[in-house]
Amino acid sequence: MSRLALIALGGAFGSVCRYQLSVWMQAAGATAEAPPRFPIGTFVVNLLGCLVAGLLAGGIARHGWFTPDVRAMLIVGVMGGFTTFSAFGLETLALLRRGDVGMAAVYVIASVVLGVLLAALGWWVVARGS
Repeated sequence: MSRLALIALGGAFGSVCRYQLSVWMQAAGATAEAPPRFPIGTFVVNLLGCLVAGLLAGGIARHGWFTPDVRAMLIVGVMGGFTTFSAFGLETLALLRRGDVGMAAVYVIASVVLGVLLAALGWWVVARGS
């Protein structure tokens, strides 16, 4: 199978996983009276994606995990389909447009800081050495 086909399949899989997890998380935080103010679904997906990407990158760097084709499928395809900062940007914009500047700031700062920390944790767990 060609590398592009592997990336496409991985991207489809990652996108479906992102959607399902995001919908589930958002529904878990909603009530009958009002939807949640904080976009928890995308927040959790982005953080989990950062952790998994860190684990994969650490394993590739330290242990040479996977062939180049499988790496492309996992990193570009699956992880590219799973983590979506386009949704992050649109949700932040929606918060700002409705005047919820404080919540937008919390969302942006928490996503970036925790994402980088979890990527570092993933890297450290796999690539720190034995």
